[in-house]
Amino acid sequence: IGMSLDTFLDRRNAYYLMINPNGAIRDGQAYDNSRTSNVEWEGIMRVETERLDDGWSAELAIPFSTLRFDPSKAIQEWGINFVRRVRRKVEDSMWAPVARRTRVHRMAEAGYLVGLPRLEGNRNITVKPFMLGERASGTLPRAAEQGSQGDVGLDIKWGLTPGLTADLTWQTDFSQVEADQEQVNLTRFPLFFPEKREFFIENSGTYAFGDLSERNYRLGASPRDFTLFHSRRIGLQGGQPVPISAGGRLTGRAGGFEVGALNMQTSSTDLLGSESFTVARVRRTVLGSVDVGGIFTNRQVLNGRSATGLSDRQAQTEYNRAWGVDVNARLFGNLMVHSYLAETHEPGQSGNNQAARASLAWRDAFWDMSVLYRSIGEAFNPDVGFVRRRAVRHYYATVGAHPRPPVRGLNEANPYLEIEEYRDFGGMLETRNVTGGMALSFLDGSVLTLLGTDRYERLDRDFSLSGGIVPAGVHEFREASAKYVSDASRPLSGEMRIGGGGYFQGARRSIGGTLAWRVNPHLGFDFGADHNVIEFEGAPFTVDVFSGRVDYALSTRVLAGGWLQYNDATREMITNVRLNWIHSPLSDFFLVFSERRTSEGEILDRRLTAKLTKLFAF
Repeated sequence: IGMSLDTFLDRRNAYYLMINPNGAIRDGQAYDNSRTSNVEWEGIMRVETERLDDGWSAELAIPFSTLRFDPSKAIQEWGINFVRRVRRKVEDSMWAPVARRTRVHRMAEAGYLVGLPRLEGNRNITVKPFMLGERASGTLPRAAEQGSQGDVGLDIKWGLTPGLTADLTWQTDFSQVEADQEQVNLTRFPLFFPEKREFFIENSGTYAFGDLSERNYRLGASPRDFTLFHSRRIGLQGGQPVPISAGGRLTGRAGGFEVGALNMQTSSTDLLGSESFTVARVRRTVLGSVDVGGIFTNRQVLNGRSATGLSDRQAQTEYNRAWGVDVNARLFGNLMVHSYLAETHEPGQSGNNQAARASLAWRDAFWDMSVLYRSIGEAFNPDVGFVRRRAVRHYYATVGAHPRPPVRGLNEANPYLEIEEYRDFGGMLETRNVTGGMALSFLDGSVLTLLGTDRYERLDRDFSLSGGIVPAGVHEFREASAKYVSDASRPLSGEMRIGGGGYFQGARRSIGGTLAWRVNPHLGFDFGADHNVIEFEGAPFTVDVFSGRVDYALSTRVLAGGWLQYNDATREMITNVRLNWIHSPLSDFFLVFSERRTSEGEILDRRLTAKLTKLFAF
């Protein structure tokens, strides 16, 4: 079962939570009428469940100090909705009626919670100190030089006003965060890795700017293509951590505006000088369903050597700044409009330094369609963001239908067509993809997707893969794929992928999938594998990734898990084992073992970390 609360009754933002029969809670924040959500938010609350002969029940207690609301109102009126999910029937029942495929935190269609008396606000101050000890070894310089060390730090959260919250952090530490999931890159463009650090994930929706994703819509671009602020640029360099000495963040609403401001300071390392990162975001809703906003980002090298290898004197003034404005709207309940204009500035910059987008998307019970135009200049370089591809104009269009044919076991069919092109600023075609797809949703919760794509690629220069070279020139090829995803609520569930066809001047075959086995409410196993065979001029090579995971919950407060990954491209194996004891609400003890080694057995980095946190609320 689940619940959502819109405590400011703005019909757009909400707290939400889901509870299972074992008493486990998944809570989070939703923004922009369910457009984005933050699953890492955690609030102080208590839940108790009981299994009965005819089902189960739950009781929930949420302190008002966990929620933000306006205490100046004599009578509180909030938005609220409830959901009951029956997994075995693939069925959701909402208290306030909403459209199909809608989540419980779509607050524009929620009901009302009325009759609450005047609620007194409090200081809403929490202080969370930590201490840790770590032992490191290995052949990598960072591990070999560290040895044993201890550290302390502090996080403070302060509700300045009912709508504004300040977060302060000193000696920030993320040692308990899991390693990134290994990915296979068979393109000439960089990979996007999502943020996993709690401090940056919390309230991350406030800072979202760029190519947004939207549930149930095909939009042609997502944050994996462009986002002006990607928090992984802070405190990480080449996948390795950079110490964060201090930082602060302000998020919330004031005077009808949604605001966010962040500044983080990193410490110097042997290869990188200390840096300051600043982000400011403001957004306002007008006409009920239109968002107008702006953003500013800045990376400033304070001293020492920069990431680009500049001298100390040059690095003193090195900076990268970006600004942007965006307009996003949801009209008539089904039409979405996304647009932005952004620009970057840095020393010695020349060329087109802008990025822009305009798109329309429609989705109703039967039709889905969208059109998109984007342009990314060759000099557009947001150092605190992520851009997958530059120096292009991007065109995209799709149309699809959602009939519900009277076929036994079939819930919905979704045939669709996608066409996209990338052209340089001289109009020369670089990439064209024409895709026909069919997605079949079944009553048992599974989905089968079939795709066929005709591709055109023009390469100005060679690019290399782990086992070969793709030469410059024009390449035209076709490929097909199929993917089957079963209902994840079953004790045994999984995903199977298979594909094949041309690949530039050669051929490619791939097979992969995942398997999840929930042995009981406490124990679960997950396995994953991706096998790719690429053949150029009769010389095949393979690229493989394998992973395994086990999770064991002794209770809702004691959690243990282990994760093993192997990447054939890097010939490295990554291990992560973690014990988490929640000794009091939002207070943890972590014991983490992590290791990175080569396939030959060389230990590159091995760490054992113990970390204790304690939350004090005032």
